[in-house]
Amino acid sequence: MAGRINDEDVKAVRDAVPIDAVVSEYLQLRNAGGGNLKGLCPFHDEKSPSFQVSPSKGLFHCFGCQEGGDTITFVMKVDHLSFSEAVERLAGQAGITLRYEEGGYNPSHQRGERIRLVEAHKIAAEWYAEQLATSAEADTGRGFLADRGFDQAAAVHFGVGYSPQGWDHLTRFLRGKGFSDKELLLSGLSQEGRRGPIDRFRGRLMWPIRDIGGEVVGFGARKLYEADNGPKYLNTPDTAIYKKSQVLYGIDLAKKDIAKASRAVVVEGYTDVMACHLAGVTTAIATCGTAFGGDHIKILRRLLMDNGSARVIFTFDGDAAGQKAALRAFEDDQKFAAETYIAIAPDGMDPCDLRLAKGDEAVADLAEPRTPLFEFALRQIVVRYDLDTPAGRAAALDEAAPIVARIKNSGAQHEVAVQLAGMLGILDTQFVVKRVAQLARWARDRGGKGPAPTSGSAAAAHSSTTPPRTGRPRAAPPSTSATRSSPPNANCSSSPSSAPNWSPRPSTRTASTSSPPRPTRPYGRRSWTRAARSTASRTRRSI
Repeated sequence: MAGRINDEDVKAVRDAVPIDAVVSEYLQLRNAGGGNLKGLCPFHDEKSPSFQVSPSKGLFHCFGCQEGGDTITFVMKVDHLSFSEAVERLAGQAGITLRYEEGGYNPSHQRGERIRLVEAHKIAAEWYAEQLATSAEADTGRGFLADRGFDQAAAVHFGVGYSPQGWDHLTRFLRGKGFSDKELLLSGLSQEGRRGPIDRFRGRLMWPIRDIGGEVVGFGARKLYEADNGPKYLNTPDTAIYKKSQVLYGIDLAKKDIAKASRAVVVEGYTDVMACHLAGVTTAIATCGTAFGGDHIKILRRLLMDNGSARVIFTFDGDAAGQKAALRAFEDDQKFAAETYIAIAPDGMDPCDLRLAKGDEAVADLAEPRTPLFEFALRQIVVRYDLDTPAGRAAALDEAAPIVARIKNSGAQHEVAVQLAGMLGILDTQFVVKRVAQLARWARDRGGKGPAPTSGSAAAAHSSTTPPRTGRPRAAPPSTSATRSSPPNANCSSSPSSAPNWSPRPSTRTASTSSPPRPTRPYGRRSWTRAARSTASRTRRSI
């Protein structure tokens, strides 16, 4: 068994690979003065950068969690590698051939599991790409791409490939490259068959999924044939190198532009990422068959540096599934310091279809007419209720207020609460603001445990003080606590004529002859009449 890596070679690797070049593959670095660089630490969550890199010394140190070391240590910690695996990876990047103390050069049986699995994926990606380019059988895959506006150059740029329909073409090929059956099964490229390992992916279009460092760690595979009884999209299972909740498709291509522009565009599929990048939206990324979650946010935060002016724009489809995905993303919205938006094409098309139908310019413009994510989420709630009834407005407030209460910034929370009052048609904005603040205090003081305080009949009573629309009789409050309705065309992509009216309802109360009714103000209102002010005061005391 070969010994450890030669010390001279380890030193050569340290000297050959600048630490700032390695670290900047994982997070955005900015000038910290004195020749040092700083960024958000990749080893713990933080909002202010305490992670520093000294290029002249070849060292890093985090003043928050106290992690530190040289280039090799950084790679070991960030990618969970052994010392030998980290040195071997850096040596490969620098083109250095390593020597081992008992002789030999890079013995394959010595290499760590992660290195072997990554190497298997690299070889598989090249083999799949060759099949797409040269195999007659892959004509179906080439046609699929062509039908969506992607030529051979696009396929090469994104590394798209094709997996043949046979049982074990790739398995036999990788065996010939020296990989054992155990390694093939651990990699997820093969799976157990009745007579041994067989290919996991057969007769599918293949997208290589790379980590932020650019290494292939998994695949996304699209079904091409009706006879295939598997799912439309099939991903590599979780392995030692691939966790679908921790990778973003296209991050290797987009990371530099995301950091430079302080902007990320999150789309739903592999072809959407391709369409965006080819249209000039080079900050586009996608999840890999899973919802956008906390681990994805950590990746983007390190690139965006928790810049308050940074933007994360979700371009989910306009259908029901896309709306649900947007609402799930909103649940983690407060983990971003960046501003979050949603952009949906007027006709609900995804970026790939939009590019095919209207060209690159339409895709490039997709993210411009965007809606704040919180506003989209609130509208999806409010639209389900009958806002013409006091009980409907009260029920909508009860569901929407806890969402606004999750906003940590008090100024932003106040502003959104005022907007919610406008959506609901409640003229007394301070009632809504206080309701939101009450829920925020409960979440802060009790950690969200136990029953939340409810407005109940108080909210309904207060809603009933809201003047009805001109010319329309007030509906009598029903006996139940809430009345939901399901109006047609209630989603955000409805035509303007069918979209619900979010503006506050005009007052029709009889005012003094000496002065007209006062308009609603952004952060509160003056009294309508003395009687109305008295009613509102009694309602607030009843909470």
